[in-house]
Parts: sequence; C-alpha cells; structure tokens
Amino acid sequence: MGIFDPRESGRAHEQVVFCHDPESGLRAIIAVHSTALGPGLGGTRFHNYASEEEALDDVLRLSEGMSYKNALAGLDLGGGKAVIWGDPTEIKSEALLRAYGRFVQSLHGRYITACDVGTYVQDMDIVARESEYVTGRSPDSGGAGDSSILTALGVFTSMRAAARHRFGTDDLYGKQVGVAGVGKVGKHLIGHLSEAGADIYATDVNPAAHKWVKDNVPHVNWVHDNEMLMNQGLHIYAPCALGGVINAQSVSNLKADIVCGAANNQLDDLGIAHNLREAGVLYCPDYLVNAGGVIQVADEYYGAFNFDRAKRRTEAIGTTLASVLQRAESDGTTTVAAADTLAEERMDSIARLRRIRLS
Repeated sequence: MGIFDPRESGRAHEQVVFCHDPESGLRAIIAVHSTALGPGLGGTRFHNYASEEEALDDVLRLSEGMSYKNALAGLDLGGGKAVIWGDPTEIKSEALLRAYGRFVQSLHGRYITACDVGTYVQDMDIVARESEYVTGRSPDSGGAGDSSILTALGVFTSMRAAARHRFGTDDLYGKQVGVAGVGKVGKHLIGHLSEAGADIYATDVNPAAHKWVKDNVPHVNWVHDNEMLMNQGLHIYAPCALGGVINAQSVSNLKADIVCGAANNQLDDLGIAHNLREAGVLYCPDYLVNAGGVIQVADEYYGAFNFDRAKRRTEAIGTTLASVLQRAESDGTTTVAAADTLAEERMDSIARLRRIRLS
C-alpha cells in the first residue's frame, strides 16, 4: 500500500517527511495524517525496526490512530506521529535529538511531538532546544511530566462506564478485574481498582513488577502469564502492556465480559472487533479509553499545565465511551465502528468551518 492510498480509515495521509542526518545517525519519519481539527499531535517512537518498510508502516498506522484518538478526546488537534529508526540504547545522543528537533521545527507547527516508546521527558527537553513544537516535557522545564497518572484515570473511568453499560452499575466492588502489565499505568490503575474494592488479578513478564505487587498491594492475585489471566473468568480484562494481544486465537480463549485497558493497538487486526462482538465481549476501543496522556500533553502545550483541568477532561472519556457503547448497540455494529464514526463526524463537521472565509 502506497503513502497516497487511503488506509484503514479510508483517509490518506496529508504529509510524510523522511529525516536524515548522517553525522548524528538520525533516520526518522514524521507522518501527518490529518489536520482537520488542528496540528497533528503524536509522540516520537524510538525503535530498532527490522527495515525501513516496517518503520514506515508503523508511523503511518500510528499517526492515523492519533487522528481518531485526538478527535474522540475532544481536542482541537489532528493526528501525527514520528518514528526514529535505531536502537535508542546505542545511538540516542544530544546531537541526534537536536537534529530531530530541527526537522520538527521545519514543519512550522503542522506536527507537535511528545514522548512515546523509547523516548522520555528528558529527551523532549533536548528536542525542545531546537523546536517550539514539543510537549510532554519535564517539570523542571515547565512541563507536566509523567502522563501515566491521567492515562490510568481515563482507563478506570472507562471501566466504570463499561460496567454501567454491561452490568447496570458502575460500582466495581467485588468485580474481578485482570491487569496485564504492571508498568507505570498499570500500577496507577491497580491503585484505583484497589480503592474501588475490586478483586484484582495481575501479571507481568518483569519479575520487578511481581515484587512491586507483593510489597505494595499484597491482596492482588498474581497470575503466571497473560494467557492464564485471559482464561481466568473475569468481569474486566485490562491489557496494559504490548499491543496485538487479542487475536483470533486468544478471542476463543478469552473469558471476560469486558475488555478495557491502556495498551495501544490491542486488536491484532480490526476484524477482531467482530469476533469479540460475536463472542459477547464488550470491547472498549483503546484509542478512546487511553487518551488521558494525550489530554495532558495537549493541556501543557496550549498553556500553563493545570492538573485539575486536565483531570476533568480525562474523566469526560467515560461519557464519550458511554455514547459509543450505546451507539454500537443501537446500530448493531462493533464498538470500533461506532467510535470511528463519532470521530469522523467531528473531523468532518469542524473541517467544514474552515470554508467559512474570514475577512
């Protein structure tokens, strides 16, 4: 599939920029999918891709997802993403990050960057020395810092909305909830679930995560691996680590009423949404429920960061999810299709306003 061809959404990318600085080792691709709602906002992923083709496919897919995430979050921002090709543990340097910042600056605000896999707030501080179009910076540099707090809050709020839709109450007391991935977001999510009185199950491939659970929340039930967790018989299954964990095979083994987690790209392909619906599993689209982080960096970018304001906007994710779940039910379609339609309607209606000529 070519860059000019429409992808999953039927919307082709507006702009794709290849960035190369041989002296620093920078090889990056910036993709702007849509600016219908505003500049394309999305993080920079630093990853050692197997090929240039793999890097390009990833940035195109991720930037398209950001258009829908930002639209559903109610932000006046479009979708963009960037990838840096290489092993960050070997080639990341001040020179490389500043070279990258100059390429971001060259787009004059069509793309706003932030953290993603392989990049951190300290890296954004360096990128910002060459570009004004950077957010997700450290508190020492005037940024909001770690966005995992609001990401977890958005997921928890969505769990309550999904529970209300499926069970008739948003009370999670006594509900069996499985958290796959006890990283920064997973830890905060377990904290919310613990306060709510949920019966929590957790798993992670990292032994340090198991130790953290034992030391801090010993009442959490530890499960050996993700496959066992999916077979546990849960009210809610929350993927909070790698994407693609829900595929044709795992759907047949999944024993949960609801899927609602923080991981990106949880479905191996979009057709899995139909499998989940046929299996009676209520799927909460990840790009809707995990938008707390992007709400935070957007709040930071457009002015002095205000946590309470960003928190209120994050809590509104639950209201949006409730609308999506109701729409999917009434239209007899998947929750992914309902979420995409809602996002596209907003993008189309706001983009139309640009045809109103201002004197």
